[in-house]
Amino acid sequence: MTIESSLVIFDCDGVLIDSEVLSMQSWQHLLETYGVLISADYFISNFLGKSMQHVEQQLQHDFGLTVTTQIKDEFHVLLNKSFAENLMPTPGIISLLTRLNVPYCLATSSSAERTEYALSCTGLSQYFTSNIFTRSLVKHGKPAPDLFLYAAEKMGVTPKQCIVIEDSPAGIEAGIAANMQVIHYTGGSHLKDMPTNHTTTFSHWDNFIQAYPMLVSD
Repeated sequence: MTIESSLVIFDCDGVLIDSEVLSMQSWQHLLETYGVLISADYFISNFLGKSMQHVEQQLQHDFGLTVTTQIKDEFHVLLNKSFAENLMPTPGIISLLTRLNVPYCLATSSSAERTEYALSCTGLSQYFTSNIFTRSLVKHGKPAPDLFLYAAEKMGVTPKQCIVIEDSPAGIEAGIAANMQVIHYTGGSHLKDMPTNHTTTFSHWDNFIQAYPMLVSD
């Protein structure tokens, strides 16, 4: 991998921001009012890294619950309130972003609106302006490789020169399918102490700096 033409692609939720545990809690609280109980394992297996459309289909299939516009609006109200009160960047990410000496971008299954709000809540907006790529830009979301391939194309980098950093099984699968190097980030609260089968795994951004010193400045 040549430093001059490499690219780091960050997922957002659970990687840049410690949001997935807040999303899980919001879904659990809301769904309980509709008689649906989901565990942390269920959330990680079926919601993590997936689009809202996928979540809707999963809830319909598993529980017979039709996710109406009202339910989605209720979820977003709960989540936005939780983000405003509790959302934090993952430990060490700001230091890493200020030290990266290669191009980087964000590729997320979330909507542009939710992503921009989350970045503003955590002080990360200044690092992501024209380098944000969301699910709506491609036909197929993760675990399909479309979004990562789209991001690489727009950033002018070939897939083999990209490092994808993901927390979800769907995102890892998408990165592998895109023929990119993939790192499993497990530093989010939702993945604490959870086992991983992925070969390259970091739980703190200091580990990334130690493994890729050529990609960061002193």
